Amino acid sequence: MPRTPDTEEPRPPVDADRLALVATTTPNMVVILNEAGVIEWVNASFENHTGYLLDDIRGRMPRDFLYGPDTDPDTLKRINQYLHRGVTFEEDILHYTRSGTPYWVHTSCIPVGEERGVTPGFIAIMANISDRKHSERGLRIAASVFDRSHEAIVITDRNNRILDVNPSFSRITGYLRDEVLGLNPSVLSSGRHSREYYQSMWHSIEKTDHWRGEVWNRRKNGEEFVELLSISRVHLEEPGQYYHVAAFTDITALKNHARELDRAANYDELTGLPNRQLLEERLRRARAHADRQQRGLSVCYLDLDGFKGINDRLGHATGDQALKTLAERLTRSLRSGDTVARIGGDEFVLLLQSDRHEAVYQRVLSSVSSPISVGSESINLTASLGITRYPEDNTDEEGLIRHADQAMYSAKEKGRNQFHFFDPLLDAHRRERRDQLTAISRALEHHEFELHFQPQIRISDCTVVGFEALIRWNHPEKGMIAPGSFLPTVENSHLEVPMGQWVLREAIHQLNNWLAAGENLAVSINISARHLMDRSFADFLDNYLHSHADLDPGLITLEVLESTALEDINRASNVLEHCQQRGLKVALDDFGTGFSSLTYLRTLPVDLIKIDQSFVHNMQNDASDRAIVESVIFLAQRFSYPVLAEGVETMEQARGLKQMGCDYAQGYGFARPMPAGEVLAWVNHWNNSDTAGSGKDLNRLISAAQR
Repeated sequence: MPRTPDTEEPRPPVDADRLALVATTTPNMVVILNEAGVIEWVNASFENHTGYLLDDIRGRMPRDFLYGPDTDPDTLKRINQYLHRGVTFEEDILHYTRSGTPYWVHTSCIPVGEERGVTPGFIAIMANISDRKHSERGLRIAASVFDRSHEAIVITDRNNRILDVNPSFSRITGYLRDEVLGLNPSVLSSGRHSREYYQSMWHSIEKTDHWRGEVWNRRKNGEEFVELLSISRVHLEEPGQYYHVAAFTDITALKNHARELDRAANYDELTGLPNRQLLEERLRRARAHADRQQRGLSVCYLDLDGFKGINDRLGHATGDQALKTLAERLTRSLRSGDTVARIGGDEFVLLLQSDRHEAVYQRVLSSVSSPISVGSESINLTASLGITRYPEDNTDEEGLIRHADQAMYSAKEKGRNQFHFFDPLLDAHRRERRDQLTAISRALEHHEFELHFQPQIRISDCTVVGFEALIRWNHPEKGMIAPGSFLPTVENSHLEVPMGQWVLREAIHQLNNWLAAGENLAVSINISARHLMDRSFADFLDNYLHSHADLDPGLITLEVLESTALEDINRASNVLEHCQQRGLKVALDDFGTGFSSLTYLRTLPVDLIKIDQSFVHNMQNDASDRAIVESVIFLAQRFSYPVLAEGVETMEQARGLKQMGCDYAQGYGFARPMPAGEVLAWVNHWNNSDTAGSGKDLNRLISAAQR
């Protein structure tokens, strides 16, 4: 018969020493409190756990040292109530060690007293439960993450059967938890991926316990979506036991946004064609491919002729529709692998990846010139096509497009509906000229140019009448550079007028220096056609002469090349007449070398005719050149113009010119062009020679000068 408490036999007493041994050896902390809750005794486990020795805490209450800032006050309040009422209780509470480290304990406290044959008080047994508390907290956090995560989470067993899913899984897929428990995640499959794709996925999981990638799946309503999926294999302590934890995020909107960004960044909004950025990327790849295959490619820049008139006449909406139609036509006219891009307005660029394209060029122009129907309107257009070929034009992507653009402008100059090829050699020449102009401009700023002067002699008495100013470039590295090496570059450039103004100022400055030294010498200054026809020329000259009021303008001769084509001869005549009215003289230089000699002679106001040195050099040996020299002198005499012969180098030439009636001469026979600082010394030497001024021994004078 089972025993009841009333009939239960009393247990035999336990030896007190054994009970004391239990208290001292148990891993639990034991605390004995008196009736007032003051500590009377603690065991060794308490001392080891807390760092407090019995001798330090005897007579103190636990609340004086065991509790800390994070100890729950409500729990403390309940414990105090239990102690006050003298009842048994159990509580979990946070304690702190002597060093300040927190730890959790489960406290079981029972009151004792006379009924048990002991002094009244309390016995508290405390077990350290920090590990359990931490585990519980980790589980709570994990559960919270599982439930609240924005990522869908799926847990499957080793057979890949679904054990659990979180709320985000249902939100993303549309499947409730109960609908998928026990199923394979393949219930979401969209069918987009191949068997090999999934085999590769599971191979990675088998090998590394992990896989991450993008997967297309299908929601419950049939809608496809793309997810960023991560699968991890979680092993348990039991051998062969593991689970799969899959987490995924719906990135469909992100993918769509990325496509929109890519389209906005790489495609033209109106036509859908690649834009310049994508064109340059494709051109970069095409160049690399052409290099590997040792083949060529063409870059074509297409601009519609007169398209602005279409927009102005029919409106931009009609113009846009025409552009979209042209974009479709151009795309159809190309071959697979070629590209047509719109880079702005009515400008397109075609990338053709093969060697022979002549038929394609014509097909492209024909596709543009076919009438375009927009509503009730029929639009007729033509295009200009500029073409450059790689690797003949061996430059980068931007350079190829720029060169094709340059060729397109040349095609426009040829007329509508034309194409033109870029010439790399011509472009190299242009770049060389551009670089040289930059160097010349820098030389002007740094005062690297200087004037040399060549004397002009009156043949009748061998008197020095003046000097011609001739420019030289004193290059800091290359030394003295003759004008023939840089003046052709300056011609018809933006530097022609500034350089001409510098020559005028410098020549007149030297003229003033000679006058100050007592030498009444004239100076001849070459004036280019562009400088002469520049609208600032007359004003510049007037202002300069006005600032040098003491200067005799009659000592200045402006030399105009007869071989120069003056576009407006009447205006040139007016400018030169203006100069003569200011007292300056005008010389027609290199007479006989151009096609307008007689016209210039009849139209332009001239004070002097200069015979070009090319005729003087050979007049002793060539009857034709001698006849030209004689004719020029005779013609000048009939117009009452004095004549100066250039390039006189020998006694025979000087003597022959004198016999023909030539008035003046200059050339190496008298002196080479000299720096300004040597002019006065040379004049003094010339004037003090034995034959100077006699006019009788020209041979001896030239011989002396040559020595």
